[in-house]
Amino acid sequence: MTPPPTIATAPAAALSRSMSASPEQSPSRSAGATARVDAGTRRPMAGPSLTALACSALLVLAGCQSQPPAPQGISSTFTGNTPTAQQAAMQPESGSGYTRKPGWATQTYAVAAANPLATAAGDQVLKSGGSAVDAAIAVQLVLTLVEPQSSGLGGGAFLMHFDGKTVEAYDGRETAPREADGRLFIGADGKPMPFQQAVVGGRSVGTPGLLKMLEQVHQAHGKLPWAALFAPAINLSERGFPVSQRLHTLIETDPSLRSDPVAARYFYGADGHALPVGTILRNPELTQTLRQIAAGGSKVFYQGEIAQAMVDKVRNHPTNPGRLSLADLSAYQPKKRTPLCADYSANSKPYLICGFPPPSSGMLAIGQILGILGNTDAALQPPQATAQGVVPSANWLHLYSEAARLAFADRAAYIGDPDFVQAPGGDWRSLLAPGYLLERSRLIGPQRMPAATAGQPAPLRVGYAPMPPQPEYGTSHISIIDKDGNAVAMTTTIEAAFGSRQMVKGFMLNNELTDFSFTPTDASGQPIANSVQPGKRPRSSMSPTLVFDRNSGQLLASVGSPGGAAIIHYTAKTLYGMLNWGLNAQHAIDLPNFGASETGLPVEAGRFPPATLATLRQRGHDVKEQEMTSGLQAIERTGTGYFGGADPRREGVVMGD
Repeated sequence: MTPPPTIATAPAAALSRSMSASPEQSPSRSAGATARVDAGTRRPMAGPSLTALACSALLVLAGCQSQPPAPQGISSTFTGNTPTAQQAAMQPESGSGYTRKPGWATQTYAVAAANPLATAAGDQVLKSGGSAVDAAIAVQLVLTLVEPQSSGLGGGAFLMHFDGKTVEAYDGRETAPREADGRLFIGADGKPMPFQQAVVGGRSVGTPGLLKMLEQVHQAHGKLPWAALFAPAINLSERGFPVSQRLHTLIETDPSLRSDPVAARYFYGADGHALPVGTILRNPELTQTLRQIAAGGSKVFYQGEIAQAMVDKVRNHPTNPGRLSLADLSAYQPKKRTPLCADYSANSKPYLICGFPPPSSGMLAIGQILGILGNTDAALQPPQATAQGVVPSANWLHLYSEAARLAFADRAAYIGDPDFVQAPGGDWRSLLAPGYLLERSRLIGPQRMPAATAGQPAPLRVGYAPMPPQPEYGTSHISIIDKDGNAVAMTTTIEAAFGSRQMVKGFMLNNELTDFSFTPTDASGQPIANSVQPGKRPRSSMSPTLVFDRNSGQLLASVGSPGGAAIIHYTAKTLYGMLNWGLNAQHAIDLPNFGASETGLPVEAGRFPPATLATLRQRGHDVKEQEMTSGLQAIERTGTGYFGGADPRREGVVMGD
């Protein structure tokens, strides 16, 4: 019997620890104006590399890979109304319809990403003998170009990696500038700024961490030369790519993107409207930026001309300047964290679920939700086949919502950057202790509890006040398994759609600092764990997840999603569907979305039978039907290779061989 995977422990400076009962130390290895052309045209893209990418993308979109039958009752296309500007501002990324996807079977490797051109870049790298990490870098660079609203060079990411033996967690989260403090978002009137006012401009921009983290992971696990991984993105940015319906809609409905002159010139026509679908969009400034980084590594991004341009953009904003400095950029360092891994049993099968530790709240919340559900009769509540498709029952949704509310109460009270915040009892594992989760599950009754409050997982309660709820936004997710069985799950972000709405050197800057609490204390003066401090990483919900067979140690799946705080619900839904209900990756992703909050129970509009919603209301839930745009990607191991799924709510596809 093969032992479970080794959990690579973080350096001693990091406070986070593994959920594994006996983590083993594993030695780590080395650690101007942007232009568009041909507005309104659909000119074919030229060049061998671009042709290969485009053809691959079209083949996958046509569903050329083998696929399983779809679940009964799910319509192939669901089209909602075009979102208004107000709706777009309130959503992580507004949807562009629901298009059923087949799922994709492969034999030797698979790559799943949120855009066909990005997926094709990863596929090209894997075909050329690259590793999962190599492919992830190529995918991310193309996403910077074709999905600028979600992620890019100006943002950050969490990456989980498995090399066949050891699980590692790489932290490329943005940090607060050294000049920032707990009053960063307090206005002149002494009150927290309105959220959208804080987002747009330089104030919300944290020190980008993505690129330096990718370089660190490449040094440890890359096979192809660094510069070679930039070729697909450079070719696309130079020759152009067609504006998709999704990108067009997001540009048109964004209420703030036009406020930045550089972004306005790039994304909008002379009439002030978004570039039409099919416009061939070139990004010469990004081309130049990518060429410089390909040749000189991350140093040319964090020092020199590009760094100065970012600082100037942030600090010279006319109405909402920020505090990013050259010193912040040159000092940025990614971190290796100890993954959080939790035992989980479903249908008498033992699993090990590994995810990201704080500053992410993702794995802790998902682990709590699944663990609390395991102490209820949720397993006796199978999904139902309805006219709307396969959906969870009202009884199961009630249990899920209550478990999630309890998990989110702990999240609000305890979780922050582990280099600044102590875990309850000094150990994050206290939040996932079986006895504690059993205790929490006993709070769930047949009716909605009036208020979910934080528990006391350890004898010494950490003296933090709960963080008030505030909006959290988008991102993108990449899942890859290469021919050698190496795996990546990476969730990557610039936070809100188009980040801070500040464009520089061909890419968007993040608004990650708005993930911090806008107030450093509560009304009584008690500190909040996720308050702004110099050099601190804001709390995140990103949940890149790897699933293993607990007995054999075999990798079973790579899963993740964008969606702000709802990432936790989207990922938990998919894991439960795959592990407990036996759904394949695509069908688990296809399940209708839902969430939980103290103000109501959000459910995906049009996806649940009226009787289900009526039962939930009878149990005290304020059910709110709304758009819930996940962007799930998942790859699972099968008896003949791999099977991948991509979210029907976004543009993603899976490719492989």
